[in-house]
Amino acid sequence: MNSLSKLTFYRWLILPVVFSAMCIANISDELFTTDFFKLVEQRYGVKRVDDFTDWRATINEGLGLSDTEKLHLANQFANRRIGFTSDSEHWNKSDYWATPIESLGTKGGDCEDFAIFKYFTLKAMGVDESKMRLMYVRALLINEPHMVLIYLDTPGAMPLVLDNLKTKILPANQRRDLKPVYSFNGQGLWLAKAQGLGSNKPTSSGTKTWTDLVNRIENGE
Repeated sequence: MNSLSKLTFYRWLILPVVFSAMCIANISDELFTTDFFKLVEQRYGVKRVDDFTDWRATINEGLGLSDTEKLHLANQFANRRIGFTSDSEHWNKSDYWATPIESLGTKGGDCEDFAIFKYFTLKAMGVDESKMRLMYVRALLINEPHMVLIYLDTPGAMPLVLDNLKTKILPANQRRDLKPVYSFNGQGLWLAKAQGLGSNKPTSSGTKTWTDLVNRIENGE
């Protein structure tokens, strides 16, 4: 994850984080109004309208599927529609968490943006938030910090890893190239255990990065 500085990466290891499920915006069909598509065209150009139309169709398709099918649908859509680019190249910032709208509208993002896009897409499809966590890992093959999305069907189950480096969804025990550091979702922060799971005790103070992201999602960015 080239755009994630070591300072930012290790900062997350010592700062406690709380995420309120009540404040997280749901992406639903209410978002995709005529006015919304007009704004997409104004902000990102007419060619991007089709991408958002397809995103809406993908979310609606996922509503009637099993969680496993939803995972593959969201993972495939993100990995095909968003191209990898560093924050410094894409946003002229050392570290920037893009909203799903920004990632799809600009058709670019880094590993954090892929994971965030998949997280909120699956949430919109009806996947229980408690089953998903954004996980910071060390990508051993490139020796860089990296972010993935993990899914746990039941507490204590082996997590499934949704990644932009390897597009096939695999159990965590088959991703020996990733070293877990910690994981979190809208309900809390977990220090990661070796097998890719975390402590079940969420922490209790806020973080500006996630709050800023949620606020921008709620404002339609």
